Amino acid sequence: MPKNETRIFTAHVPIPLADRVDRMAEQMERSRSWIMKQALSSWLVQEEERERHSTLEAGYRAMAADKEREAEALEWCEVMLGDAADEAR
Repeated sequence: MPKNETRIFTAHVPIPLADRVDRMAEQMERSRSWIMKQALSSWLVQEEERERHSTLEAGYRAMAADKEREAEALEWCEVMLGDAADEAR
């Protein structure tokens, strides 16, 4: 998306939160809009990371539940460790 294309979002926020945004904007000498974009961007990154982690975790649980595949993986690891021990001699 080109840099200067934007959409307007309207949100109702509690007055104490709005006051905090205004104070931060004033302290940083930035616009309220800039503060809100930064906050929203940070929140989206955090939620995307949480979703990615949740997806990975579900995948790991599914893999661990597959006892046959788990046994094959353990056997492979033991073979690899044995090969590495042989090479060290």
